[in-house]
Amino acid sequence: MACLHDHSCEDHDCSTDWSLYKHIDLTKVTALNESVPGSVKSVFKAWEQRLSSSEEHLESNEGDPELLVYIPFTSDVKIKSISIVGGADGTSPSKMRAFINRDGIDFSDAQGMQAIQEWDLAENLQGVLEYQTRYSKFQSVASITLHFPENFGGDTTQIHYIGLKGEATQLKRDVVATIVYELMPNPSDHKARSESGGGLSHVE
Repeated sequence: MACLHDHSCEDHDCSTDWSLYKHIDLTKVTALNESVPGSVKSVFKAWEQRLSSSEEHLESNEGDPELLVYIPFTSDVKIKSISIVGGADGTSPSKMRAFINRDGIDFSDAQGMQAIQEWDLAENLQGVLEYQTRYSKFQSVASITLHFPENFGGDTTQIHYIGLKGEATQLKRDVVATIVYELMPNPSDHKARSESGGGLSHVE
């Protein structure tokens, strides 16, 4: 289901209220079948920059429109909606499939697995469409993998912007464990201090 903006985004502050952009672990974002290695990182940007054409974009290899994008987060998130701005002349993706908390998926895995949700996409060149998730299934998301199996007839698939809206829930468990460990006192430190006479002594 797609949601068309029918209000003033300036009044409703669509760009910042629910944006998950700042929670994406951009250094670990990857894509399979991208023609320029690392170009996938360019499609994640502030909502206000979603239509910027001066920057690079994600494009599949010639004659093979399929793309697979892995997006990890710095904290667990809940995802409410996804926005995709594709290319012109048939290069926009026409279908999107999502997998949650499944690392290391390749095209064979994606084609054989049941996606948690699938959408038929429109050519969203102006970035006004958002595709709603089945919200109850998009809770405690540590990573999401988006599969774009086909486009509208172009030789390649182009994606200029991927926007995710929702809310962060908590730090990832491994981060929390590290913080707790560092806050715990080390008994050996206290023992060493006592043996070196670092403590208070009683004077007769």
